Amino acid sequence: MPEFVTASDGVSLAFERLGEGPAIVLVHGFGSSRMQNWKSTGWYGGVTEAGFSLVAMDCRGHGDSGKPHDQDAYGHDRMADDVVSVMEAAGLSSALVCGYSMGGFIGLRLLAAHPGRIIKLAIAGVGENYLKDAITAPEARAALADALLTEDKDSITDARGRMFRAFADQPGKDRFALAACMRAMSPRLAPATLAALARPILVVAGALDDTAGHPAPLAQTFADGRAAVIPNRDHMSAVGDRHTRQAVIDFFKV
Repeated sequence: MPEFVTASDGVSLAFERLGEGPAIVLVHGFGSSRMQNWKSTGWYGGVTEAGFSLVAMDCRGHGDSGKPHDQDAYGHDRMADDVVSVMEAAGLSSALVCGYSMGGFIGLRLLAAHPGRIIKLAIAGVGENYLKDAITAPEARAALADALLTEDKDSITDARGRMFRAFADQPGKDRFALAACMRAMSPRLAPATLAALARPILVVAGALDDTAGHPAPLAQTFADGRAAVIPNRDHMSAVGDRHTRQAVIDFFKV
């Protein structure tokens, strides 16, 4: 069963703890949850068997956490603060942090705002498209949010919109909360801000991940960045590939 902590604005945040050893905080991707992103894909077992403990949270709007429908309840700065709230509830002043896709965006915001909270950061399902407007621009976010809300799913012509809508239609998910979260997605951090992030950062993406793009150009913007490419995997399949998990574990072990 999850534990809960209340964010500063009253939203309930679910998380769970497992294992012993240095702590890895896991932040899932958009439309997912701690169970879908991490437990069902083998991360719980892989992380704990490697000698780490984990704290896996449900971001607001997702999983067992509160699901406000107001766009003002979201944004990656607010969601980075949620990670801090969960860490404090778990008794962690700092930790290793791994985020997938949206969780990677949140991890970058967390590192920029609270550098002392992160020992090392791994961002997976993120790549060079973070440096462009393909996903982070307001127009792109609005188009994806519209795809989440339209009554006529067959009218969605954009491949990425169809992918996100199919994901959001899975049982137990709240499309209205997810659409609000999507519209509130924060702009990408400026190159100068990325270059000033003073922690080791690993960027991982599948070789077929057109949503993230290649990880190397993003890794090269960091003072201490490195990249890993997972062969034959796209945005949805890379998270469950053992090579993704192993790349992160190896990075955290050094």
